[in-house]
Amino acid sequence: MRGSGMSWLLILSSFVFYLVAFGLALGANAHRSKVTIQYDYGSEITVCKYTKDVATGLGVGAFLFLLLGQVLITGFTRCLCCSTALRPGSARVFAIIFFIFSWLSFIVAAICLIAGATRAAYRTRATGYFGADNLTCETLRKGIFEAAAAFTLFTLLLSEGYYLCQVKAQEQNWQPYNYGGPTVGMTPFTK
Repeated sequence: MRGSGMSWLLILSSFVFYLVAFGLALGANAHRSKVTIQYDYGSEITVCKYTKDVATGLGVGAFLFLLLGQVLITGFTRCLCCSTALRPGSARVFAIIFFIFSWLSFIVAAICLIAGATRAAYRTRATGYFGADNLTCETLRKGIFEAAAAFTLFTLLLSEGYYLCQVKAQEQNWQPYNYGGPTVGMTPFTK
């Protein structure tokens, strides 16, 4: 594994990226656009007027920070398949489990963020209808960015657990230098 200082920098920076993504997802939920229905009696047009759309930008930003955190962890550990061999044991098993579930959680969070951002952008255009009396204007559902924030938090926990278990499984794979060679004042070990 790479240097100890580098690994702590990785853990801290990916943790910060995930937390920023979590905060942006919650911000996108809080800043969803609101709608007001206005009726013009003179022209008989009903208009859905939306407030400014901030949720789209926050959702896209949350997705980018989530992606950056996931790529950072995966790139540093060289994925699970391209890294050095992991020693059999519980750390290896948990590293594999955390790896699989962190990617599943990442995919769900990314889908929620992208879907929420596109829906928020789509449903914030002012539209007018002629002669509509009982008009209901569509807005973004409340739970999509909340679900994205929850799965971002799950991704944070699972990917950090994956990293720690993989480091533990690789450290157990350590062998002393010059294994099997001559030693000081002793006869060499033969197999």
